[in-house]
This record gives sequence, C-alpha cells and structure tokens, in this order.
Amino acid sequence: MEARAKSGAPSKAGKARIAPQGKAPKKLAAGLVVGDDGLARCAWAASTPEYRSYHDDEWGRPVRSDDGIYERLTLEAFQSGLSWITILRKRPAFRAAFADFSIPAVAEFGERDVERLLNDTGIVRNRAKIEAAVSNARTALDVPDGLAKLLWSHAPDPAGRKRRPHSGEIQSATPESVAMSKDLRKRGFRFVGPTTAYALMQATGMVDDHIDGCFVPPARV
Repeated sequence: MEARAKSGAPSKAGKARIAPQGKAPKKLAAGLVVGDDGLARCAWAASTPEYRSYHDDEWGRPVRSDDGIYERLTLEAFQSGLSWITILRKRPAFRAAFADFSIPAVAEFGERDVERLLNDTGIVRNRAKIEAAVSNARTALDVPDGLAKLLWSHAPDPAGRKRRPHSGEIQSATPESVAMSKDLRKRGFRFVGPTTAYALMQATGMVDDHIDGCFVPPARV
C-alpha cells in the first residue's frame, strides 16, 4: 500500500492482538492473519481492536449518503500526514464537533466555529484542514445531484476487479482516483489529492481491497 497511513491499510501497525494461551495470530502468506476467533482477515486489521472493528464492520462497505461520503472525505483529509488509528480514536469527537457531518449544518459554520474547533482537544486542530472541511461542505451543497452521486460516478466497474491475492498489489492511487481528484478540485474542494481520493474509494466501498481469502464477504455495490 502507500507510504501514508491511510484508512485502507495502516502503515504503522500497533501491538498485535493476542490470541488465547499467549499465541500471536497466525500470519498467512497472502497478506492475511487468522485471529483468536479463527477468522482470516487482512493483516492490518490485527494491529488494534479499533482496526479490527473498522475492518470487519465498515471498511469496503458501500456508503451512499451525501453526509456519509462527506464524513469520510473530511476524515481522510484530516488524516493526511497522520496515522489512521489517530483519526479512528478521535472519530466520536469529530462527529460531535462537526454536527455529525451534516453538510448543511457544517456549511453554516463561521469564524466563531472555526475558533471553537481550533480549541477542541478531541480533534486534530489544524486550521487549514478545519477551514477546508467547512469550505468543502459549502461546495458540496452546490453539487447538482449530490456529493455521493458525483463521487460514485468515478467508481470503477466492480465486474472488472477481483480481490487481490496479497496486499503488495494494492495501489495508492489509480486512474479513477486521479480523475476524481481532478473533478473535485475543479469544483473547489480542498485536500482531495489522488491518494486521498483512493483511500476514500476504499473506505466507502467504491473499490474492494480486502485480500482474497478475507472472511468479509464482497459487498453488493
């Protein structure tokens, strides 16, 4: 995967989850790991309980709502330069701070809200990213058919993609994510480079980058 620790495959693994009798999870050659529950998962999911839950219940599952897409877009932007586990652990605070990522609500944020967010120790306090999140909400309101439909228009045909045999074949950006990034930037969105766009695709089920053999079933797109 890419060098930056993104939502798709964290580059900074935490302490491995301990299996019964003190045995570490059994690693498989194909980028999978068998956990203490006997299920084979993408190896990065064994790093922390948070990663495991995110992998099992959310990552790669289709997100079709505008607010849901906006949340992932915003969190991916805040993650830039940081590890994804930092964002996952701060996610409840982010949701409280950003009105549950309601696009209309965040679009109404003003300078007082920006200052409030800069003083919120529960989130990542970066002015450029905070201002981008507010600006992106306003821009999203101007998308004729909604943010979700726009981004899903860049998703590759799932019929042409099979699960990869190992994580080494997973890319950090694709022609589709480059096209998405260009489209978003043209419309005025910020912090939406090709790598961030691809991480968003992974997180929202536009692509399925679970390793072949992972117990999580392919989602119906």
